Amino acid sequence: MNNLNPEKGYLLISEPSILGDESFNRSVILLADYSDEGSVGFILNKPLDYTIRDLIPEIDASFRIYNGGPVEQDNLYFIHKIPELIPNSIEISYGIYWGGDFNSVKILIDQKKIKNDDIRFFLGYSGWETNQLVSELISNSWVITKNIYKSSILEKNDPSFWKEKMLEFGGDYTIWSNAPEDPSYN
Repeated sequence: MNNLNPEKGYLLISEPSILGDESFNRSVILLADYSDEGSVGFILNKPLDYTIRDLIPEIDASFRIYNGGPVEQDNLYFIHKIPELIPNSIEISYGIYWGGDFNSVKILIDQKKIKNDDIRFFLGYSGWETNQLVSELISNSWVITKNIYKSSILEKNDPSFWKEKMLEFGGDYTIWSNAPEDPSYN
């Protein structure tokens, strides 16, 4: 099914064949950077049981934290669609930005100028070394799709996002959409 090459802003959808992989099972990843030196992405559909207040008590807000991936899970990352408010943001594509000045983010949250659909926080990220992602694509671990949602991808915050993508792909993927997450439950 992989007929696209990876690019910043594209989505990586985990193939059903990587069931059992704790980090990436049923993952939808926004590819934030892709180059010859490696790749970085954030898992969009794995909310954690934390809010920003749990991690940074001086921030009085309930923005949910997501598992961004298995790399550097003790660090907080964020993507957003408000670069005009957050200095030093890096454009991914489609009106989605990565990072920026975190002190500005704290002030904006305190002033209630950031809404839940404007920003997404992650513990950790998904990373691939040179040629590692290409190798995983060749072994059919991922399906690449364009981000048809553009900046509204930040509104896709449900763990069922992977199932939705499987149903979109159709064919054999439809069967996998209804399979239990742990095949031993069958």
